[in-house]
Amino acid sequence: MNLSAQAAYDSLVSTVCHPDRLLIVDDEARIRASLRLLLESPSRTIQECETGGDAITILKTRTIDLVLLDINLPDLSGLEVMEWIASYKIPTSVIIVSSDDHIDSAIRALRNGVVEFVRKPKELDEIQHKVENVLNRRSMERRHLIMTARLEQSERLHRFLVENSPDLIYTLDSNGCFLFINNRTETLLGYTRDELVGSSYTTIVHEDDLDEALYAFTERRSDNRAVSNVEVRLKCKGNHYRSFESRHVVAMLSATGVYDCREDGLEVPLTRCFMGTYGVARDITERKKAEETISFQALHDQLTHLPNRRLFMDRLELSLIHSQRYGRNVAVMFIDLDRFKLVNDTHGHAEGDGLLRKVAERLRKCVRSGDTLARQGGDEFTVLLPDIQHSEDAIIIAEKIQEELKLPFQVRNQEVRTTASIGIAVYPRDGAGADELLKHADIAMYKVKASGKNNFMFFNAHMNECYHERLALENELRQAIKEAEFELHYQPQISVIGNRIIGVEALIRWRHPVHGLLTPEHFISLAEETGLICEITDWVVTEACRQLALWRSMGLQDLRMSVNMSPQEVDRSDVVERMVSSISRYNIPPHFLEIEITENLMLRDVPQVIDKLKELHGHGIRISIDDFGTCYSSLNYLRQFPINSIKIDKSFVCDLREGSNTSPIIHAIIGIAKGFRLDLVVEGVETLYQMKILHDLGCDEMQGYFFSKPLPAADVECLLLNSSFLNDFCQQYHIPLQPSLPQVV
Repeated sequence: MNLSAQAAYDSLVSTVCHPDRLLIVDDEARIRASLRLLLESPSRTIQECETGGDAITILKTRTIDLVLLDINLPDLSGLEVMEWIASYKIPTSVIIVSSDDHIDSAIRALRNGVVEFVRKPKELDEIQHKVENVLNRRSMERRHLIMTARLEQSERLHRFLVENSPDLIYTLDSNGCFLFINNRTETLLGYTRDELVGSSYTTIVHEDDLDEALYAFTERRSDNRAVSNVEVRLKCKGNHYRSFESRHVVAMLSATGVYDCREDGLEVPLTRCFMGTYGVARDITERKKAEETISFQALHDQLTHLPNRRLFMDRLELSLIHSQRYGRNVAVMFIDLDRFKLVNDTHGHAEGDGLLRKVAERLRKCVRSGDTLARQGGDEFTVLLPDIQHSEDAIIIAEKIQEELKLPFQVRNQEVRTTASIGIAVYPRDGAGADELLKHADIAMYKVKASGKNNFMFFNAHMNECYHERLALENELRQAIKEAEFELHYQPQISVIGNRIIGVEALIRWRHPVHGLLTPEHFISLAEETGLICEITDWVVTEACRQLALWRSMGLQDLRMSVNMSPQEVDRSDVVERMVSSISRYNIPPHFLEIEITENLMLRDVPQVIDKLKELHGHGIRISIDDFGTCYSSLNYLRQFPINSIKIDKSFVCDLREGSNTSPIIHAIIGIAKGFRLDLVVEGVETLYQMKILHDLGCDEMQGYFFSKPLPAADVECLLLNSSFLNDFCQQYHIPLQPSLPQVV
């Protein structure tokens, strides 16, 4: 609504709210007093003047509702004052109160808009009645103007709201054709108003929604049963597609019937004639898209876009209900990728995620359209095979998966091969519920892992016993940590040339109350899987430092202690603090403690690993690479990492047999150690031939069963204190001694 219209409206309202204002214009004071006496009222204000000029002055500056005007005035005649009022369109009413009875005066007054003519003094008794009539008529006219102005204001406001509404607002006739539609249709759908007015509503309705739109667009009800919030898809015109590249928008539609009420007779009630439909359509496309995205994210894995565990379990439970009804089998497959952790450690998590996406794409090709492939998390996938005739039908899918995974994947322009271990459980044979069925498939998968991986296996009852044994072992392992059931054995590391024991490697054993002494192969992988490895490592480092401090107090000052560190330790922020606290507690020079890391640890998050190893090295702790040569690390890492020594893995040493050629890998590792000026230790030496060959190749420091198996601390102590141990050993095997060097530490 513009400002001038608002000002006029405000002026009209103000005139209604004020008392009636009267002006008496007469040159006789007695007449003015008489009129005032007759017309005075609490709802009126009365002014007086005696000349035409004074009357004009008042009318110029004040709003007067009624002027009682004499014709014969001293300066201007009353007729001239009326002509001035008419010419300047002053909004006032005039009653002539005069003794002039000429007909010409009356005609002239009527022409200029006089509303009443009162002759004085004989008609003054009627003045009060005539003034009341004039004022009442003016009040009614003003109220009518106000009502009209309000309607115009309301119409302008309604038009403004309709035309500027973000919603599509329309009116249809009784045949469903557009009578009116606002401009929103052009920005929303691409149609101009002129294109749609006169055409059917079906012009803009998606073909698949025509049946539902029929009741929404042509709504006849106008009460609380009228259609409300109905979703309808509306078509865009031609190439008018929006940023989300959809050919339609989703609208929430509400509509009501419009009726014309007619009175057919005096005693006949009003009848309602259907005129059409008035409706509003709100664009909810973005909201629907957001809802669909949220719903998808809640039920799907974000990396692979496969169904997640929640959606998988829902579908599995429905399949079991269907199976109970129709007597069909349902199979569940639990898939775990083999060696995926190595890919993550070697190439990083980003490349690992890329590999998971590629694996998911291949797995999709192996299942039927009615099957469900889901990602459980990490490198684990599940497959639901509903409605199978025989349990063996699952073998077909498992074999397809294994065949598909034989083809290499490209990771950082390198070929990477991965296999899968698959466990299968079949309903109703292997479980009565969804959780039980999935658990049994998981157990079968772990059985495949334990049997060499890259295979599939059906669940059986014996596997469940093994699973419970594994759970029992986990609980026993937790109890072992509390009860300190561990002990350390130590394997000597020999300097052949120096004819002395230069160090020992601390190896953990578990003194199980039932199974006896267990080596790490029986429980370390379980400890790493359950997160108990860090507590075990703390105990090992503390006990090793305590034992080393004891031996040092006995005069064995130059003995080196090697301790293995799990890759999981690097993920902890306090690893350096924990290692340093142990050597500080027992006052051990840091360079006598050596931390052995596996080669694949170097292939993890390199910057993080380097920082932590450098910090350990900065405290004086030695760093050694265990099992060197068994992974595929870049030799550049040897330059970046703070490494003191490397250990040749026993898998290369066991190939050294009489009559066979020396492994070129051993030659390469020896050359690497010399090139990087690293100490070299050979482990797994079990025969005299192996020891002599390695000695001839330039290897000095060795350990293995040929020299000594891992022994309890007391037995190792005897070897350390027995000065004739190595002399007798060397004489027995005709090893030349170096008398210039001390024989024992």
